[in-house]
Amino acid sequence: MGRRSVLAVIGAGVVSACTSGKSEPKKTSDSASASAISTARVTVAPKTGAANTAVEGALSVSVRSGSLTSVTVTAEDGTRVSGGFSADRTRWTPSGRLSPSTKYSVRAVATDKNGREALANTTFTTIAPEATLVGYFTPEDGSTVGVGMPVSLNFNHAVTDKKAVEQAVTVTSTAGVEIAAHWFGDTRLDFRPENYWPAGTKVTLALRLRGVEGASGRYGVQHKDVTFTVGRNQTSLVDADKKTMVVRRDGRAVRTIPITSGAPEHTTWNGRMVISEKYLQTRMDGSTVGFGGEYDIPDVPHAMRLTTSGTFVHGNYWSSAATFGAQNVSHGCVGLHDTQGAKDTGTPAHWFYENSLIGDVVEVVNSHDDTVQPDNGLNGWNMSWTQWRAGSALS
Repeated sequence: MGRRSVLAVIGAGVVSACTSGKSEPKKTSDSASASAISTARVTVAPKTGAANTAVEGALSVSVRSGSLTSVTVTAEDGTRVSGGFSADRTRWTPSGRLSPSTKYSVRAVATDKNGREALANTTFTTIAPEATLVGYFTPEDGSTVGVGMPVSLNFNHAVTDKKAVEQAVTVTSTAGVEIAAHWFGDTRLDFRPENYWPAGTKVTLALRLRGVEGASGRYGVQHKDVTFTVGRNQTSLVDADKKTMVVRRDGRAVRTIPITSGAPEHTTWNGRMVISEKYLQTRMDGSTVGFGGEYDIPDVPHAMRLTTSGTFVHGNYWSSAATFGAQNVSHGCVGLHDTQGAKDTGTPAHWFYENSLIGDVVEVVNSHDDTVQPDNGLNGWNMSWTQWRAGSALS
């Protein structure tokens, strides 16, 4: 396993990722004293990333060594799920059935007997009605995204007639640029232009899947338009050798940030990676990605996902300030100086988090590793335009 292993997430809704290098684990527990870490442990069922979740009886949130203070469950259209706590506030369950074919996000917060918080963030998707084909899309309708954001569809069933399905899905933009499709396996279909979207572009995804037989006896049910807006042009270049990240906005360098990337034994992927998720704080447990007990940090601040396998750019409060710009000590992530609690507005990690959008591109160069695979996250920019277009069922 290790950093290259496919994302594995424990039931507690832990975000799997890399953190500080082998020289740092002891420093983690030293700098974040025992009194600062909550003993409460939150568990969310189903596990994060689960698909085909039952609409009734499958969702629950529980806590060990603490009590739940808040549970928020939100559908992809913004609808919140009502529910209730047990008398001792150690368990939360929804009050009714969930909607089928829907992606949900869960945020749960608990406190231990000393008032210290623990949290869990998860996402899951409910089961589709029998014999239907549903495409779960990214980004969300009405969102504003970075210039590297592809349109990505993940289907609930393997597609055997890719041509019919691709013909029923169109992506257009106000920029008038050519947009091409690419299949990753039998369940994922992405769209992108040859180059990054121009800033200010409006992009529309038109799903006309209703009645389309994508596999034997399995028909599409969606007839829906999704529109999103491309924000300012921001890209960031991480030089693993120089240990810097240069942030460019609309063609101008706006900030150079000292960073730490993967240690020699846990190098960071090279290549262009798109921010796909943002967490103000989240837990990262090394045991979920093959690092055993090397680290388990309950409150990693300002975390932004770059790959499905667990690469993040995130705040780091457990390494000394002198580390950044001088040493590569992480398990493959890009670390920025930060303070515990994600409340200090003067740190580089806070600035980068507040100034980043889902869809922004972070490119890593000069790392002693391979280029990230295009389907490891939303990272199709690591294919040439010729390679990308060849992945269309209509080419």
